[in-house]
Amino acid sequence: MDKNSAPSKIGILGGGQLGRMLLQEAANYTVETWVMENDDQCPAAHLCHHFVKGDIKNFNDVYAFGKKLDALTIEIENVNTEALEKLESEGVKIYPHPSVLKTIRNKILQKEYYKKHEIPTPEFRVTANLDELKEAADFLPAVHKIGEGGYDGRGVQLLKEREDLAKGFDVPSVLEKMVVIDKEIALMVGVNDKGETAVYPPVEMSFDKDLNLLDYQLCPALLDEKILWKIEAIALAVVRNFKSPGIFAVELFVDRKGDVLVNETAPRVHNSGHHTIEAHFSSQFDMLWRIMLGYPLGNTAAILSSIMINIIGAEGSSGDVIYEGLDEILKIENAFVHLYGKKQTKPGRKMGHVTIVSREKQDLTHKANIVKRKLKAKA
Repeated sequence: MDKNSAPSKIGILGGGQLGRMLLQEAANYTVETWVMENDDQCPAAHLCHHFVKGDIKNFNDVYAFGKKLDALTIEIENVNTEALEKLESEGVKIYPHPSVLKTIRNKILQKEYYKKHEIPTPEFRVTANLDELKEAADFLPAVHKIGEGGYDGRGVQLLKEREDLAKGFDVPSVLEKMVVIDKEIALMVGVNDKGETAVYPPVEMSFDKDLNLLDYQLCPALLDEKILWKIEAIALAVVRNFKSPGIFAVELFVDRKGDVLVNETAPRVHNSGHHTIEAHFSSQFDMLWRIMLGYPLGNTAAILSSIMINIIGAEGSSGDVIYEGLDEILKIENAFVHLYGKKQTKPGRKMGHVTIVSREKQDLTHKANIVKRKLKAKA
């Protein structure tokens, strides 16, 4: 980019919390921001220079939105890739390339991508319908993942025994061998237009087993050095084979034997990178702006160790949100509260997050437990 030219016009497809945090970081740069979402009260709507109401899955809406812009990015995979391909052919830069979105958002194609590039991933079978799933009873225990449309724990079923098969999906899906997991790890990688990479330290994730949502995560992950090298090498292999600029979250399993397997990849800023806002020199959101604006890649090193806790809508509570215990959490001197501006809460909905930074792991876990116990998003 010519640093003396008019500001770049960059659009975001989707206006949820990821778009909101991207826009908060955009304020540090000379860039004209655009957002398209079908809800003009979405978390990102009031933070951009230009808001366009439209359907991110609709070809005409996406094409009309993008044709006046220099570049586009996404905050959710479920967008119209045909429109993005046309825009890309006309010179609009897309982060990441539409070809990557097509591969990643379909779990069948994603798993076949790992297999093709010899990237370790749990053994799997593809099932076209429930009849084919029932024929794969010998493959259990396994996880059934819907091919397209699942996110945040939706579209995933644990099938431990033959009686569970009826819970599977009657559409094209992936049946993935269940792994005895020692640790679940996520690692963010930034890639610029030259193919240069910036790797963040891996985080260790803990999931809410009922909601199948990220509960909290610790950075840096506590890993043996050899396993750390494996994780970094595998994550870089995943990203390099996409041959696309952007930012990527690679989620991995470490099993009881110390083997590392890729679970899945997100081609965008991600929940597992939120701690980087306060805990790292360049956050995941800053990194994506640097990539899209043609600036040098940022410094991924941690300033301090951190723990990040999701604020999830409380069980049995739907309606206008009230944050119970917020005053108490704001008194914690090394805690940073992010509320996403969603007016309505419902069970399992991501309403915000809290990041705690400290030199002491004991301090992190102690205060994370206070946050989990005291801070509730209720109606």
